[in-house]
Amino acid sequence: MPSRAARLLGFVRPYRTAVAAGASLSLVASVLDGLSFALLIPFLRLLFGIDTPEAPGSGRLERWLDHALGGLFDPGDPAAALRNLVLLIVSVVAVKNAALYAAGLLRVRAQEGVARDLRLALHSHLQRLGLDFFTRTRGGQIATRLTSDPDQAKLVIGQVLWSVAQSGTVVLVYVALLFAISARLTLITLVIAPAIAALLHPLLTRVRVRLRDVAHERGELTALAVETAEAARAVKAHGGAGAEQERAARTTRRYGDSIMRVERLSLLAHPVSETLGAAAVLAIVTTGSVTALAGSLRPEALIAFLAVTLRLLPPVKALSHVPALAEQALVAAERVFDLLDRAPTDVDPPGSPDFPGFQREIELRHAWVAHDPERWVLRDINLRIQRGEIVAIVGPSGAGKSTLLDLLPRFVEPARGDVLIDGVSVRRYDRRSLRRALGIVSQHTVLFHDSVMHNIAYGDRAGASREEVEAAARAANAHEFILRLPQGYDTVLGERGLRLSGGERQRVAIARALLRDPEILLLDEATSSLDAESERLIHDAIRRLAGGRTVLVVAHRASTVAYADRVLRLERGRLVEPDAARAPRAARESVA
Repeated sequence: MPSRAARLLGFVRPYRTAVAAGASLSLVASVLDGLSFALLIPFLRLLFGIDTPEAPGSGRLERWLDHALGGLFDPGDPAAALRNLVLLIVSVVAVKNAALYAAGLLRVRAQEGVARDLRLALHSHLQRLGLDFFTRTRGGQIATRLTSDPDQAKLVIGQVLWSVAQSGTVVLVYVALLFAISARLTLITLVIAPAIAALLHPLLTRVRVRLRDVAHERGELTALAVETAEAARAVKAHGGAGAEQERAARTTRRYGDSIMRVERLSLLAHPVSETLGAAAVLAIVTTGSVTALAGSLRPEALIAFLAVTLRLLPPVKALSHVPALAEQALVAAERVFDLLDRAPTDVDPPGSPDFPGFQREIELRHAWVAHDPERWVLRDINLRIQRGEIVAIVGPSGAGKSTLLDLLPRFVEPARGDVLIDGVSVRRYDRRSLRRALGIVSQHTVLFHDSVMHNIAYGDRAGASREEVEAAARAANAHEFILRLPQGYDTVLGERGLRLSGGERQRVAIARALLRDPEILLLDEATSSLDAESERLIHDAIRRLAGGRTVLVVAHRASTVAYADRVLRLERGRLVEPDAARAPRAARESVA
């Protein structure tokens, strides 16, 4: 498998043109930046009235500048020559900054593109993972993988590749400029700079180690935020504010401690490098002063050399930070790739045929299901359901009722046995086409932060007309209360549909299922937590839905599903009443 760096660079590849163009502009900016400092030499010479660069101590750079800029200088008009030189310096600086601005725009475009592509890859992969992954993984950790980790991983563009390109070219240009001014002083500088980087290396190594802890604790903090929002009602109802505050304090303290450990080391790098840099500058100044006094280096060249040396320190420091920044990006990328490397379980082999439709019967044949090894949730289930039948599954919590329903849409797969429709295993069909034939209403209704219209016309029925949506809402006994909402069908329901009561949310979910016109309807304890009036309205909607459809309904008590043709009981994963007598069709129709 490619290394994490190689895989991350694979996400950079689509933006290689922007990266290359940005690197070229950075090179142009670096050359112009070096030129602006080189122009200090003729500027100082004109400012202090030094006549010619041919005096003893003049270097190659000074002679070249005099040759290149000779046309700008009128020996008889020093003021005009100084004015022309100032305009040239300003123009060079302006063009340099324009190039840096353009390079920065390209950098942002590339790094945000990488972050977007990582998020889209993660989101797409999450759709292909089975429900077991979501039951085992905290929502906050998933949220962090989708938001924070791609932002950290994009640093490979914004801080690593770009720093190497921009700071690296600046260093090369400045070193060449320093050699042109004084080879002796430059060699001293080149000896000191790596020594500073070597002294900082142990600090940066420890920073990289601590970054993994920060990434994990950030995920825990996000998970806490998600749970706090979702559990607000339960916390208030059960007096859990104190316990939640303590849990928040522990989580935030761990996150803060991990940040402090990183920052303690990162902040130490600055004073250490600053002190070492000051010592290096003093060494260069001392050596340069001795050289100038000996007549082998002109004063204006020494001043330019010191200016360039001081300007060289920030890009050198930036390059010394590249390993830590790269590690930060790679740690985040590692978390992203860890999720992308999880084997998708909710996918079908290429060429799987579409589900042709339901004609005769559903059969569960010796079906066994285990969520964990050695713990069977369903045991040897044998069941036949005829087209048009309403079959109720009752039993205590944990008996496996919801798992039995999850077998039909293939949310879970039997470890042994099979599920067949019209004698053909459902494993043969494309999952999406199979699920299009099903209408599913669960106990925990999921509504989105969107309008009622879009919550009903969702997924593969997103293009349904207003008339179709209203017809489905009427059939679900939802139309009347929807019209009483502030904007009717255009009312935004808020996070998780909290603007509605439990019964209203369930009726919207039933309308969503009905809009699909499903051949098979799966109702998983759709009325377990509702008041009597809401339950009556929903049962009335279910009876209306049942006409001509096959319905499997899960309930705790048989009395709540008196309209069913058959009532089967599950206990500890087994059907204990597989031959329960059929309820007369008239009994179903007489239940109010």
